[in-house]
Amino acid sequence: MTTLILASASPRRRELLTQIGVAFEVCAPGLSEQHRAGETPQCYVRRLALEKARAGFEQGGACCPALGSDTAVICDDEILGKPRDEADAVRMLMLLSGRRHQVLTGVALVDAERSETRVVTTEVEFRVLSEAQCRRYWASGEPRDKAGAYAIQGLGAVFVTAISGSYSSVVGLPLAETAQLLAQFGVPLWYGAD
Repeated sequence: MTTLILASASPRRRELLTQIGVAFEVCAPGLSEQHRAGETPQCYVRRLALEKARAGFEQGGACCPALGSDTAVICDDEILGKPRDEADAVRMLMLLSGRRHQVLTGVALVDAERSETRVVTTEVEFRVLSEAQCRRYWASGEPRDKAGAYAIQGLGAVFVTAISGSYSSVVGLPLAETAQLLAQFGVPLWYGAD
């Protein structure tokens, strides 16, 4: 039985929700992820998560709560989204090389009466990368649809030397915070509703 609409096409978010035992149905709205002038990274991921959740709730027939999420990689106050092409991916990876950056994930849950949002910030540190390594990584295909042009849960894990915060948030959905939101809306997890 479906208890939640997941307003995302991300296979990683599907895997994470499955991991915590949520019965869900996917309804991925096609929304613009354009950053607005003057919008802080925190406001950006919060807004997109909420817009996705609202659209998913409407498209899903308003039968149960809808969950939206958005993840952004931030370095030098620049929001690093999904790379446009190889050159953009290499530029992002070289920017992250040998440095710490932030990964922000916004999560929103919406039903007919209310909406709740959270933003989770995680610090990630990369080892020094060469341009050749970045190009080989691009050739693997993995970074093509990933914020910041890397996947911590995949081949990109070899770039990460340290993490402070939520690993699952870097993957795309902060599970502890998401579980708290789901409990507020009465959506059961593997251990049932509290």
